[in-house]
Amino acid sequence: MTATPDAPRTILIVDDTPANVSVLYEHLSGHGFKVLVSESGESALPQIRYAQPDLVLLDVMMPGIDGFEVCRRLKHHPETRTIPVIFMTALDDAEHKVRGFTAGAVDYITKPFQHEEVLARVTTHLALRGLQADLEAANAHLEARVAERTVALQSALREVEALRDRLQDENHYLREEIDRSHRAQGLIGQSTVLKKVLHQATRVASTDATVLILGETGTGKELIARTVHAESTRADRPLVKVNCAALPETLIESELFGHEKGAFTGATTRRDGRFALADGGTIFLDEVGEMPLALQPKLLRVLQEGEFERVGSAHTEQVDVRVIAATNRDLAGQVREGTFREDLYYRLNVVPLRMPPLRERAGDVPLLVDYVLGQAAVRFGRPVPSVPAEVMDAFVQYAWPGNVRELINVVERAVILSDGAELQLDEPLGRSRASLSAEDAVLLEDVERSHIVRVLHATRWQVRGRGGAAEKLGLHPSTLRSRMKKLGIERPRPSA
Repeated sequence: MTATPDAPRTILIVDDTPANVSVLYEHLSGHGFKVLVSESGESALPQIRYAQPDLVLLDVMMPGIDGFEVCRRLKHHPETRTIPVIFMTALDDAEHKVRGFTAGAVDYITKPFQHEEVLARVTTHLALRGLQADLEAANAHLEARVAERTVALQSALREVEALRDRLQDENHYLREEIDRSHRAQGLIGQSTVLKKVLHQATRVASTDATVLILGETGTGKELIARTVHAESTRADRPLVKVNCAALPETLIESELFGHEKGAFTGATTRRDGRFALADGGTIFLDEVGEMPLALQPKLLRVLQEGEFERVGSAHTEQVDVRVIAATNRDLAGQVREGTFREDLYYRLNVVPLRMPPLRERAGDVPLLVDYVLGQAAVRFGRPVPSVPAEVMDAFVQYAWPGNVRELINVVERAVILSDGAELQLDEPLGRSRASLSAEDAVLLEDVERSHIVRVLHATRWQVRGRGGAAEKLGLHPSTLRSRMKKLGIERPRPSA
C-alpha cells in the first residue's frame, strides 16, 4: 500500500507467538504506524497481496509454511516482490541470515526485541522504500517524457526526411531543366501556321483545361507546353516533365505517383512522384501514347478525381495539377486497336493543339538557321559563319523529317566542321521538300526511313550512347527504336 504524505505507514506482523505480536503492536502503534497482524504463513500470503503493506515483520520459525518460504513466495509474486521483509528470529547464526537474505529479506531483528533497534530498522527500510518508490516514479515520468519526445522527434524526423526527399527530387528535376537547353528555336518564325498554334496556346493558357499537343518528333511540342504553363495562373508553380517513352514500364507508376519505403526491391526510401512534385502547377506527359495500358486507369483517375496512391501505400493522396500531354502517335488509331483507353483519350483531348512540321512552314527555315547559327557560334566559341545562298536554298528545300530538332543538329554540326568564314555542309541533305508529291502518301515515311538508315549506317548501327544514332537525330533511344519498328528498319545481318 502506497501511503500519502499524511497517511500512516502500514506494517504487517507475521508471528505465531501472541506475546511477540503484542509487544511489537503496542510499540509500533505508539509511533504512529498502522499495524496489521497475521498468525501464520498460510494466512499472511493472501493478506499481504490484498492489504499491500509498506513493510512486513516476518517470523522465521512458524508451523506450516516457515518464514523463508513465505518470503520466497512474496518475492516471486509481481504484486508483492517490492515490499521489504525483515526477518524476526531468536537464532543469531550466520546460516539463518544467509538463507533469509537469499530468500529476499532486507534485514534481521533478533529476539528478544530491543525497541530502539526495531524502530530504527523499520524507519530506515521504510525510508529506503520511499526513496525507491520516488526514484521509480521519477524514472517512469522520465521514460514517459523520453517516449513522448521520441515520438515527437520521430515524427519531426519523418517530416524532415519527406521534405529532404522532396527537395532532392525537386533539385534533381531543376538540374534536368537547367541542363536541358530551353532555346526556343521551335517557336521562332512568322508563318501563319505557327502563329495560329501560338494564338491557340495563349488562349487556352488562362484556363485549367487539359491540353493535348499533337505533332511529329522534333516539332517543338515541349516548347508549346512551356508556353501554356508560362502564361497560365500556375506560372509561379513547377512545370514537371515526364517522358513516358523513356521510363521502363516497371518503374513508370513509381515515377508518376511515388512509392513507400520497401514497396519493391530498391525502394530504400519513401519518394514523391512527379504528380506530387507538380502539385499546384503543371505536369507535362510527353509521349503519352507510350503509357502502358495497365497504368492508364490510374492516370485517368488522377485526371478526373485528382487523387492517387503511392506504390505500396493504401493512403489516398490529393493533388491539384494541370495536365498537358503530347504525342507523335495517332491516339485515335490506338483506341481502335485497343492499345489506348477511349475514356482516357477523350479526357486528354479536351483542347488539341497541332504543332506543324517544319516542311509546312518552310518560310521559317532561314529565321531558324540564323538563330541556331548565333547560338552555336557562342556555344562552340566560333565566329558566326555566313550562309551561302545555295546552302540556304538546300535548307529551305529539304523536307526535314526530323523537323526543328534535325535542323539544329545539322546546323551545329556544320558550324563545328566548317573551316572558313562560310557555312559548309559535310554531306548532302537528301530528299527535298518539293519532291514530296501529294499523290504519293508514303513518300514522307520513305524520307524518314532513308534518313534514319543513313544515320544508323554512319554510326555503325549504334542506337544509344555518345555518338550514337539517337544522339545525332536528337531523339531518345526508345523513341528511335519505336520509329525503327514502325518503319520496318532492321539491322542487316552479316553475309556468310
